[in-house]
Amino acid sequence: MSVSQLLDHFLENQRFSGYISHIQKIPAQPPDFCPVPDILPAKVKEWLSREGISLYSHQGRSIEAIAEDDDVILCTPTASGKTLAFMLPFLTIREREPAATALAIYPAKALTRDQMKAIRELEQKTGMVVNPAIYDGDTPQHDRPLIRSQAGFVLTNPYELHQILPWHRQWSAFFSKLRYVILDEAHQYRGVFGSSMSLLIRRLLRICEHYGSSPRFFLSSATLANPGEFAFHLTGRDMDVIDISGAPTGDRYFILYNPYREMSMPRSVYSESAELLAVLVDSGLQSLCFTGSRRMTELVSLWAKNSLIRRSPEKAKTIAAYRAGYLPSERQALEKNLKNGVMRGLVSTNALELGIDIGSLDAVVMTGYPGTMMSVWQQAGRAGRSVSDALAILVAMQNPLDQFFMRHPEEFFNRPHEYAIIDIKNPYILSGQILCAASELPVKPESDTRWFGQRIFRHLDELEKNGLVAGTPRGFVYTGRRRASELVQLSQISDQWTVAAKSRIIETLDTRQACREAHPGAVLFHQGEQYIVTTWDHENHRIITKKEDPGYYTKVNHQTGITVKERTLSREIPAGTLYMGRVLVSEWYHGFRRLVDEKTIATEPLSLSPITFETVSVWIELSDAGIHSIPGDRDIEGSLHGAEHALIAMMPYYVLCDRWDLGGLSTLCSPEAQGKPVIFIYDGYEGGIGLSERAYGIYEELCANARSLVQECRCKDGCPACIYSPKCGNDNQPLDKKGCISLLRIIGG
Repeated sequence: MSVSQLLDHFLENQRFSGYISHIQKIPAQPPDFCPVPDILPAKVKEWLSREGISLYSHQGRSIEAIAEDDDVILCTPTASGKTLAFMLPFLTIREREPAATALAIYPAKALTRDQMKAIRELEQKTGMVVNPAIYDGDTPQHDRPLIRSQAGFVLTNPYELHQILPWHRQWSAFFSKLRYVILDEAHQYRGVFGSSMSLLIRRLLRICEHYGSSPRFFLSSATLANPGEFAFHLTGRDMDVIDISGAPTGDRYFILYNPYREMSMPRSVYSESAELLAVLVDSGLQSLCFTGSRRMTELVSLWAKNSLIRRSPEKAKTIAAYRAGYLPSERQALEKNLKNGVMRGLVSTNALELGIDIGSLDAVVMTGYPGTMMSVWQQAGRAGRSVSDALAILVAMQNPLDQFFMRHPEEFFNRPHEYAIIDIKNPYILSGQILCAASELPVKPESDTRWFGQRIFRHLDELEKNGLVAGTPRGFVYTGRRRASELVQLSQISDQWTVAAKSRIIETLDTRQACREAHPGAVLFHQGEQYIVTTWDHENHRIITKKEDPGYYTKVNHQTGITVKERTLSREIPAGTLYMGRVLVSEWYHGFRRLVDEKTIATEPLSLSPITFETVSVWIELSDAGIHSIPGDRDIEGSLHGAEHALIAMMPYYVLCDRWDLGGLSTLCSPEAQGKPVIFIYDGYEGGIGLSERAYGIYEELCANARSLVQECRCKDGCPACIYSPKCGNDNQPLDKKGCISLLRIIGG
């Protein structure tokens, strides 16, 4: 069955047609070729001619920009030929300087394997030797010295680079000749990870300068609203932005599918995704289904298989799950079987959103809005990786943003992409990276401000007081006992907990995740199996579980307290004052619920130590006039609480984040505001990651869209599609929908 025939089937079948909110056809795009650049090596030109390969316009621009010693960020869709776009410039550099080296950094190991294959094929076909090698945690010890001394093109990941830099003297030959740095899937570097990565890049450049090199940068990324700004914050370099693709595409059909459209007969988003996947596979369309969690990946895969067993038993065996936590050999086998067509349906977390080569697929099902428009188009781009027709289906969850898009397809298909935010000011991240830099080369604050900013003086003073660095005539040097790179993590700020089943480690979590997901009595899902948390070993940061299916799942209850430390910005708004500043957040996890089918069957107490951290917040202090403008028959506390939820729900509309990256608190009488009502929205990470700053800048627009979100919802008193929040520690009590709408209108002007 073709894509167009399947569309007709969906529209004619009442089982599916009633849940289709919108169908969008995205017309095919013809290729836009460019002449072969004269600067390419003769061997490359001969290979292109011999193979009949024409270069797309964005590939040609990339080659010319790097040849002119510019730094480049390339923002084009999946399967647009990014490998050639960054490899041909390096072959050109190697032609000019045969000893030149390159460093390619990938956010996932699977990507390095894919790229290694592609680079070796390019070597063989062109006859140009670059001596590529993968250098990561899996590289055998006996291979490492040879790679360091002879490799011309090293593929690694941020975590390995973090460990390499302290040993830079072993890499002196490589770094002294480093001319080219590639950051693939650069949009992955945001939030805490992005802030750490930006400083890791500055440590790399500092070491390159020590060895007399200054490499060019090539960044490949999904489409962003602010690619130039993002690239500058990530690398400290101004970039030539190339964001128009010359690669062809076939016709693409996009279905917005809402299981909650018929409120009299709503369906589970997960069971519906499973059924759609089963229909696609049964129709002969090789398909990929994305889910938001490991647990649901396993369940959706199981349900899709069960659906096919009833009508096409032989096809049920061609569906499987794919996610982190599997052995590398298991994941590689699944990737291979999907690429060669043996596997016809795969259910995956966002692990397959990245550019791993899995061949050409026919259709993609997204179980819920993946959090960003960037991810939407990355995931949708997995289908139709040639000029053939492709189908993407977004199955909406009953949350505010998903339902907003179901009601406003024009906002979904026409709106610009989100901003990617990197904040290198986070004091905890910055201090750790300066510590690592001091372990690599003596830190000279006067000259190293170019890498770490003016705050370097304050951080060095603190590190010296804590006995971690010492001043010498050469600069500040690291004096700690453990390796600095072991003390500092790239993707986390808080402490790590390990989750064990018997003697086997099955998960790692930060402290807040542990409190939310793995508290005593919690039910965990791992590889389709359920585990109950029995013990917290605080001394060893170890969580003990036992394998058991209790027939329910759990959800934690918590309370939050906020103390204002500093007001840095403020402005008057119609109903009061808008502030931004630093706050101290305290979270108490005091109990949890046991649930079956979203219904609470029991509530249990918890006794966990509160979590306290300093972060950045934006908050609204309401004036008396602002409060009095809320209708008298409304619950003011419920109005404040609903507005808090709605504002957080709309933030992913503007920036690359999800609602779990933000926290909130609303109170009728805040001691931090002389007893006035307050709504706080804060960064959910210690030190802040730049989200509150963005919220402060777009405050009026944020309020307007939050109001539309709530006002347009068809429910009477509030629901998961508007003001209910899955992360609410108070079980979504109290909430007042009508009062929330009035309040958002007032505070948004």
